[in-house]
Amino acid sequence: MFHKIAKFIYFKMMGWQLEGQFPEIDKCVIIVVPHTHWLDFPLGLLIRKVLDQEINYIGKKSLFKPPFGWFFRWTGGAPIDRSTTQNSVEAVVEVFKNRKIFRFALAPEGTRNKVKALKTGFYYIAKAAKVPIIMVAFNFREKKISIAESFYATEDINKDFRKIRTFFKDVKGKIPENSFGL
Repeated sequence: MFHKIAKFIYFKMMGWQLEGQFPEIDKCVIIVVPHTHWLDFPLGLLIRKVLDQEINYIGKKSLFKPPFGWFFRWTGGAPIDRSTTQNSVEAVVEVFKNRKIFRFALAPEGTRNKVKALKTGFYYIAKAAKVPIIMVAFNFREKKISIAESFYATEDINKDFRKIRTFFKDVKGKIPENSFGL
């Protein structure tokens, strides 16, 4: 039921398009670019229902306590304990190991402000967890979400990041001047 309602809202009410297919993969790292506005999160929750896929994110452990912990779990959140000596990459890789399905979505800019380079944590998480990366563009200018084919990180980070920059080139977020790029 949520799937049909989400499709009606996304396609009919909002007038957005969807380009590409979400692959049938149980574990992956999904990078969503650009992240320029708080509306990116609700749009992500909506497209998750349009695709009818479980898509996850991480949050600090304290968010998952009452009274709102149920909401973060319901929307696909996974708690991460940042108080330990374990770094974030290791903590997320551990979540991958402990779950049958974990499709980890994040904004690799790390901020809603303008950036010229993406943070690399997602890349090292994908490599360590041995899962593919899926690029997803939230293009507010064209009112379209584009999903690229999945790929595995190689031993050539520069080559992989050229591929990533090429996919997200000219994609404009809700606040266009904060969109990723040079």
